[in-house]
Amino acid sequence: MTVLVIGASGQIGQFLLPRLADAGADVLAVSRQPPADSRWLVGALPDAMPELPALDAVISLGPLDHLAPWLSATRLAGTPHVIATSSMSAETKRDSDVPEERELSRRLRDAETTLIATCASRGMPWTLFRPTLIYGAGVDKSLTPIVHAALRRRVFPIPAGRGQRQPVHAEDIAEAIMAALGSPFARGHTFPIGGGERMSAAEMFRRVRRSAGGPTLPAPIPRLALDLAALVSPAMRGPIRRLDSDLIADNRELERVLDVHPRPFRPRPETWWPPR
Repeated sequence: MTVLVIGASGQIGQFLLPRLADAGADVLAVSRQPPADSRWLVGALPDAMPELPALDAVISLGPLDHLAPWLSATRLAGTPHVIATSSMSAETKRDSDVPEERELSRRLRDAETTLIATCASRGMPWTLFRPTLIYGAGVDKSLTPIVHAALRRRVFPIPAGRGQRQPVHAEDIAEAIMAALGSPFARGHTFPIGGGERMSAAEMFRRVRRSAGGPTLPAPIPRLALDLAALVSPAMRGPIRRLDSDLIADNRELERVLDVHPRPFRPRPETWWPPR
């Protein structure tokens, strides 16, 4: 099996590539900045992709709104199975008060529609995953920067937040992609995928602090202070208001069809640093 992996250097790719190698796949890994001394291909979506051979599968771990136009404009040999990650933001930010977030949601949903239509017109099977907040490889842009900043300053902010969170480990997404690659029942499905546990936003931050690997002073941020910050800074309005919104995924189809059961949220100090 020849598999193209786009965005292979990201957090999901770190767990996916070894699994593909163990499965005996011939992997073509593409990245804008391949690791040194690697045999990866240099390329980027949507208009800087290298020439490709016939493929059995295309796995995209990067922005879906870059994949969809490339796929639509490219005639791939054969009918490879297209597996791509979207985001639960396609739904959770649909009615956001922040115009940029509503636009992101629209772009994701439009990209999903374009990808599905392109695959259907060419007889290519497809599978989409909509992850919640991704963590686990120490390179995410959400929780890891908070940990690193807190360790430098020795203060860990814990904002008040009643909304439910369901962080999903990048390795569990890699496992789901492998399951989809080997299952005919995954074709034509969009799978929400969240972690194996739900908790309040405040509890999520408390667990992250406990796992930071160094001493930090907890600094609870009351709701009034957050509301004032949202008034003063329009850029903070969306993230602050989402603290009381549920950002979760229904894993029932994932578990039923693919038999994938993501882990609960139990981060450790090594969670917040890239593997050496």
